[in-house]
Amino acid sequence: MTGENHVDKRPCDFRHNQSGLDYGADIVNKVVDVGSFYLINRVLDTWLENFNNMTKQIVPPQTEQQCLNQGGLWDSLKKAAFIIGSGLFVLVAFRNSVIWHLQRFWGASGDFWQTTWTKLLLHFEGREATLFFLGTMLVPAASFWLLNGLLMVADCTGKPSFITRYRIQLDKNNPVDPARLREAVGVVVWNQVFVSVPLLAGTYLLMTATGEPLHPQLPPFHWVLFEFSLCGLLEEVLFYYSHRLFHHPALYKRFHKIHHEWTAPIGVVSLYSHPLEHLLSNMLPGLLGPVLLRSHLSTTVLWYTLALLITIISHCGYHLPLLPSPEFHDFHHLRFNQCYGVLGVLDRLHGTDDKFRQSKEYERHTLLLSLTPLSESIPDTPKKSQ
Repeated sequence: MTGENHVDKRPCDFRHNQSGLDYGADIVNKVVDVGSFYLINRVLDTWLENFNNMTKQIVPPQTEQQCLNQGGLWDSLKKAAFIIGSGLFVLVAFRNSVIWHLQRFWGASGDFWQTTWTKLLLHFEGREATLFFLGTMLVPAASFWLLNGLLMVADCTGKPSFITRYRIQLDKNNPVDPARLREAVGVVVWNQVFVSVPLLAGTYLLMTATGEPLHPQLPPFHWVLFEFSLCGLLEEVLFYYSHRLFHHPALYKRFHKIHHEWTAPIGVVSLYSHPLEHLLSNMLPGLLGPVLLRSHLSTTVLWYTLALLITIISHCGYHLPLLPSPEFHDFHHLRFNQCYGVLGVLDRLHGTDDKFRQSKEYERHTLLLSLTPLSESIPDTPKKSQ
């Protein structure tokens, strides 16, 4: 039988064939576009503020305060429903033009990526575990150290000034203490080798037992976006609550305090943590999404790399043009008991961003679209003379 007449008789997976593309597109067109998710976060802030104002009109001030102090289950449920419903509505409104352009690019380059993937499968035939490890460990790790290498040069030398002029805490890490930096790098390498590697080995066994991460056909574009959206939401939930758990007095001093030694964080500090925290709070929130969704290796690698780069930016200490704002998590390192999450949705829900929302850092918490540092365009309020 010739190659042209060969038919793959393996069971079809709706995520990886043409009918799956149509099915996935129908789903995603009704749900979310991950590219819009971060943009919507700020929109929801305004909407939720209006929602709170409406609530105040019908709830007596003292009753509302008691509800907040007690955790207010019903109030939290109402806010959660408002956030999710509003988010879906706005995301659907934003999705069409963005997805249309990205889908055209994906379709135009699809043959290239599929051909490359096929060549990789043939090259690693019989060594699938090696291919999985190279993708899930080495690609994200290489991205981590490449970006942090550039940032550490700026941290240690103050150059290039194009980066250092965007420092958030102007009086800190200027330059960074070399001894502290060496200690942080050592801890991060230990975590990657002795925690991340074994965990990814277990992830491979689990994903191959429940799905087919090395399927010969790449997933369709809409399905990748859909999985990214779900992975982002799951990471927000798992990271927020695990992070708050490590701030509990019974756990903070023994496990989480090491991460907060840096009140002004730098990029490499994103993985500077106790091994238990690295496992439960750094790794698992990002790993579980692809495992539960039985994601393709290509989606998994892209997601791991993207999540890692975002956490580097959140810790880098520089609010650079055209990159996501790190003001939110930088404020967490500065104040300790604010801004526990990734996206800020659950912080808004639980009120753990109240001080942040009243600060200058919140005013600067936006995408920088100019070359003027936000510390200059939105300067700190001058302190009153004694």
